[in-house]
Amino acid sequence: MTLITRRNALAAGLATSAAACAGSPKYTHYQSVTQGSEGVFAHGVASGDPAADSLVIWTRVSIERGAAQVLWEVAADEAFTTIRAQGEALAAQASDWTVKVVVEGLNPGEKLFYRFRLGDAVSPIGRTRTLPAGEISSARFAVVSCSNYQFGFFNVYDLIARQEDLDAVIHLGDYIYEYGATGYGGKAAKALDRVHEPDKEIITLDDYRKRHAQYKADPASQAMHAAHPLIPTWDDHETSNNSWQGGAQNHQRKKEGSWDARRRAALQAYYEWMPVRDPAPGLGREALFRSYSYGGLLTLAALETRLMARSKQFDYDKLTPTLKTPEDIAHFRDQVLWDASREMLGATQLDYMDRTISESAAQNQPWRLIANQIIMAHIIAPDLSIYVEEEDIAELEKDWKQARAFIEFSKLGLPINLDSWDGYPAARERLYDAAKAANAQDLLVLTGDTHTWWANDLFAKDGAHMGVELGVNSVTSPSPYHSDFLGGRGDDYALLTNRKNEAVRYLSGNDHGYIDLTVTPQKAKARFMAVDTITETDYNAFEKVAFEISKKSDGGIKFTDTDGLGFKQRVLF
Repeated sequence: MTLITRRNALAAGLATSAAACAGSPKYTHYQSVTQGSEGVFAHGVASGDPAADSLVIWTRVSIERGAAQVLWEVAADEAFTTIRAQGEALAAQASDWTVKVVVEGLNPGEKLFYRFRLGDAVSPIGRTRTLPAGEISSARFAVVSCSNYQFGFFNVYDLIARQEDLDAVIHLGDYIYEYGATGYGGKAAKALDRVHEPDKEIITLDDYRKRHAQYKADPASQAMHAAHPLIPTWDDHETSNNSWQGGAQNHQRKKEGSWDARRRAALQAYYEWMPVRDPAPGLGREALFRSYSYGGLLTLAALETRLMARSKQFDYDKLTPTLKTPEDIAHFRDQVLWDASREMLGATQLDYMDRTISESAAQNQPWRLIANQIIMAHIIAPDLSIYVEEEDIAELEKDWKQARAFIEFSKLGLPINLDSWDGYPAARERLYDAAKAANAQDLLVLTGDTHTWWANDLFAKDGAHMGVELGVNSVTSPSPYHSDFLGGRGDDYALLTNRKNEAVRYLSGNDHGYIDLTVTPQKAKARFMAVDTITETDYNAFEKVAFEISKKSDGGIKFTDTDGLGFKQRVLF
């Protein structure tokens, strides 16, 4: 489909939704898997964190007393006639009876099968693969984020499990959520009988372990993990909402105790229950950053943006009343926001990213992908005050206490999301400077967190084009750009945000799903794959939109084609 020249064509209002202008997608009907594992291996199996010669395999045994030696096998075939590696691992109370094995001595690009045994009990069989080496023609990923158990069924995971030939599932965080039964998603949970366990907000090690256990018991989650290796990074809800190095918005010391203790508990449970390697010697458990080289084609770098170094976020309730004059606004925008001491990655991680990007560029790999939690593009808020009524604000405040302050904030021409990279522009510029120094202004950034589909251009402060960003909607969590948002004006809000920001090429809050990303030496194809419901296990899957990203002659990358956009979306693209 030929692209239409963008901007300024929507001089009139935005009353007609973008969705109404889009063509009818092709639907495929599925019944999500509803029966998970039972017995000793009731939480299924998982694999992940692959290297060219090793990877992690995982399970848990439901004995919950004493300890047991669990046998594990990795084979080249599903019948396990050609064993590639085998051994024993201890399941004990100290690790919540989870079993995590780093299987070594494997070959690059191997497609493998694995299983566990305890006595007569045999786990489900998982399939996995190591990283390839040498020249490869393509790599394919499922990119996913934000799976709140309480909001609905994991049909997105079920759809991913059905896909063949995925190299990995890239999970961008919010794999679990910390809220209790009456917290975020509680109303939906009650209607669907998907209430969080334990039913309170999780704080202790036992709490976090039980919550991970609930998510791993979900049948669709088990199917996805058994089908593909996982490359995960966390966002905030694996600990607590809007976490930073020294605390979190959803952590109240007086009621919930020490943040350090809560963080340690969350991280211990995460490393027990997820198929990831522990950090390298000398690094703390917060250091979940690493990279994955797919032969001569690409390097994928996964960031940690929450617990290692992030400075505290700005609070709309506290900030907005201080911005009373144009001078106040300019000072905040140009000085306070750009304070060089405001960190996101920290020196250790930035140095690692510098080396990773430089090594990839030096090896002449065509692509550099970044698994990133929060929106990286610079996005200014449209003025929402003229579009919302008092009753809209009151409704928003039921789920977000800072809603009224944010509506006032939206009048000021400032970044829309101060929890994103826009709240840390100097730190973002340091990352961009590292890419510039490596002659790698071609970053393909994969982003979660917002429960919204995005296609963005990335620009440095000096206007240099640094690459593109693809944002994925959620597995279940609701989007602030959903058509029902703002009293049914969510689509208009999306179009307003798109029209106001040159960096934003496309956004939509409708339809949960994942990004099916295929990368070849010259092009990348991103298909935004969606499901039509999360409130029942019968669902239809469809391609919402698709984008092609190509290498430029100067070494950069750009959007070159798209399919599935409505008329107004095409104009704004």
